[in-house]
Amino acid sequence: MTNARPILLVEDDAALREALTETLSLAGYKVLEACDGSSALKILESERVSAVVTDYQMKPMDGYQLLCRLRELQPGLPVLLITAHGSIQHAVDSMLRGATDYLVKPFSAQVLTNKLAAIIPDETSAASIVAADPATLELLDMARRVATDDATVLLTGESGTGKEVIAHFIHQHSQRRGGPFVAINCAAIPENMLEALLFGHERGSFTGATEARSGKFEQAQTGTLLLDEISEMDLGLQAKILRVIQEREVERIGGKRSIPLDVRLLATTNRKLAERVREGSFREDLYYRLSVFPIELPPLRERPLDIVPLARHFLQSDSGSQRPPAILTDEAIAVLLGYHWPGNVRELQNLMQRAVILSNGKPIRAGDLRLETLHEPAPETQAPVAVDQDLQGNLKSVEGQLILDALNEGQSRQQAAHILGISPRTLRYKIARLRAAGVAIPNHRGETAAA
Repeated sequence: MTNARPILLVEDDAALREALTETLSLAGYKVLEACDGSSALKILESERVSAVVTDYQMKPMDGYQLLCRLRELQPGLPVLLITAHGSIQHAVDSMLRGATDYLVKPFSAQVLTNKLAAIIPDETSAASIVAADPATLELLDMARRVATDDATVLLTGESGTGKEVIAHFIHQHSQRRGGPFVAINCAAIPENMLEALLFGHERGSFTGATEARSGKFEQAQTGTLLLDEISEMDLGLQAKILRVIQEREVERIGGKRSIPLDVRLLATTNRKLAERVREGSFREDLYYRLSVFPIELPPLRERPLDIVPLARHFLQSDSGSQRPPAILTDEAIAVLLGYHWPGNVRELQNLMQRAVILSNGKPIRAGDLRLETLHEPAPETQAPVAVDQDLQGNLKSVEGQLILDALNEGQSRQQAAHILGISPRTLRYKIARLRAAGVAIPNHRGETAAA
């Protein structure tokens, strides 16, 4: 795993606690155990954890009571609550109180680990992001500069490019790094529950509201709130979010007073928001409020120099201290570089985890990657090929020659991009890739510059 902090597991059934601990350990997590809520709170006095996994039904302090205390002590800490079949109302109440997600018994080991992977921030990646490609280095420089300001940032890009990792990076490099980082996935939460989770509510404001509860905006006070996949938010709720941004204050559902906010707002989407505005499914005024400082994350295929360093980083993370990291053979690297990565960094991470299992402690070969089981077959590799030779061969092919011809024909790189029908930013990525392969790039006058 890429997160160094342990998971705190809270379960009063000793046999189940042992089974869950073994499941989490096999998945690569470090686990701290507590037999009840009181013990859990005592552990948290001296330990920092990535997330809490707690059962609902425990004595004397149940999971709901523990959740309430955790939201007072550590508002941004991810909490995964386990509830019994038939007790969905407990799960709903807990989500309204601030649980990050829930599981209904019985559940499989895979479901548990998938839930944890989704709610735990990747702290190691956020603190020291693997970056070798010029496009990524430029992106990080931009993120580092905007972090010092309180401007709202809109992070866009395909799924799996690392938008939430960059959001953490911005928070950790800001003056708010001592405050909480609170994230909410607008696409994963039912519409009728999302408003209550964001704004909080007062007692009696709706059926089941037996006590007052703070929302995500309040929980993020003095810190950062990330609205993940904001494009999926209902139009009516968008209007309310807009008012909060404009007024810098929030009012709980059923409340009669406004609560001043000191929160830095970040938002992400894998959609083209401008298109959503034209379609009428996203408010234009909210779009401009969010995109004060837009940052677009390029897909992995447009930052190829990151592929091998990221792959080795994931292999190192998966190995931990128990065994030396797996080694990539030249033929495996050639296949990684030739693949188009529709699932981006997330797909690469999953692929490395599978490759470690299939290689069985031996150097990872092309056959261990099993790319054919994904979106489409990887290019066939006849024999081990040197990495630089393979990459250079690919880049000097049709696409590379088209780019060189456009650079020679155009009076500027902007004109070359227009000739190719791509954006100047995309052209810069491709030029950087050509240079890395040792290709001489023409300058604006059509002369050849040394690589």
